[in-house]
Amino acid sequence: MNLRGKNILVYGMGISGQAVCRLLHDNGACVSTYDDEDRFVSYFAHESNPMTKKFDLVVVSPGIKVLGNQLISHFIITGTKVISELDLGYLFCKGKVIGITGTNGKTTVTSLVGEIFKRAGKKTFVCGNIGLPISSIAKETDEQSVIVCEVSNFQLELSKHYKPDVACILNLAPDHIDRHGSFEEYVRVKRKILTGERGQKVILNYDDEIVGRLQISKKTTFFSKKLLNKGVFVRNNYIFHNKNKIVPLSEIPLFGEKNLENVLSAVAIAVSFKIKPAVIREAIGSFKAPPHRLSYLGQINGADVFDDSKATNISSTLSAVGSLGDRDLVLMLGGLNKDFQFDEIFNKGYDFDKLVCFGQAGQEIFDCATKFGYQPLLFPTMKSACHYVRASALPGQKILLSPACASFDEFASYSVRGEVFKEIMFGAIEQIEMS
Repeated sequence: MNLRGKNILVYGMGISGQAVCRLLHDNGACVSTYDDEDRFVSYFAHESNPMTKKFDLVVVSPGIKVLGNQLISHFIITGTKVISELDLGYLFCKGKVIGITGTNGKTTVTSLVGEIFKRAGKKTFVCGNIGLPISSIAKETDEQSVIVCEVSNFQLELSKHYKPDVACILNLAPDHIDRHGSFEEYVRVKRKILTGERGQKVILNYDDEIVGRLQISKKTTFFSKKLLNKGVFVRNNYIFHNKNKIVPLSEIPLFGEKNLENVLSAVAIAVSFKIKPAVIREAIGSFKAPPHRLSYLGQINGADVFDDSKATNISSTLSAVGSLGDRDLVLMLGGLNKDFQFDEIFNKGYDFDKLVCFGQAGQEIFDCATKFGYQPLLFPTMKSACHYVRASALPGQKILLSPACASFDEFASYSVRGEVFKEIMFGAIEQIEMS
């Protein structure tokens, strides 16, 4: 893109927006900024009322909600070109781009794929929703680079130009309905990563009810925990690619069924680049998963403690329960509801040892569980719930924080929530506040 001298508005001044400003400035653009939050008014070239100005391009950060946004609607109606931060970064990237999306597992898969390519000696950039905006690394790439990009629905929402060489969809389940208005719209946004471009390689989860039925190209590779005629699959406790052994399940350091799917998808991406099986095996064997994803923390009074704070939707929580089993399970649920109905957790007849509800959605979860015959406990905050669970822990129990909700009623992020959980569970017991 030739942006020299162009008047460009950057909408949203978080980490992504700031990376966009630097990239635009480096390419000679005249940059203006705007954010819905007042704390950004002191930023350089801040526009107090961008509707009164004319711009050649508007670049929108992923944190900006599109549905019902009057400013974005204004620019679209007036014919101003509007693109996402993902688009801008992609258009300035050189090399091969891998796009990984899905409801759950994106960060784990992106991290693992990055480690595989680094071990293979590739010039590798790991970016996107994982924390490093693609706009911040674009100018460092060259024709030999591999850009492994975790892609969220927020990033894809306004995307028009992002066309990864390899596109992987891990799974699709209801999430972010509060942002998109419906599950159907959420799926439509996720599917945008499959561009239909000639030559794009597609990696899909055969076991996922929705992903397995997506329209596919001849260059689609499926991965599955079941036996397939071709693709990446499990047979005799080994991961295979077609007839080639890749890695035994015993060498996978990650816990649970959903992490097995994550490894399968990473293998599928790696073999699409003809990475040698020995390299893939070594990278998997030495991989450490990002925290707060069904992470085993240790024991309290003989009870095993698991941090799954990243479980911000129901499907992720159900996956964690399936991995650990419901017997002797103390399940901690709550936080900020993202327009979910919680029946799916309780209508399966799980025999939980205890259900502990907390936070803004605590009463709603408590009422739903009661409707299905459970006798849950209700606490005003996650902190108070943690103190109770820690004080009452018994040998043989499995204590699982898998909230099925966002963290923003109490915490800035799921990672902060997970760290507070760990600190309380393995720190001093304070006064319990039970409602």
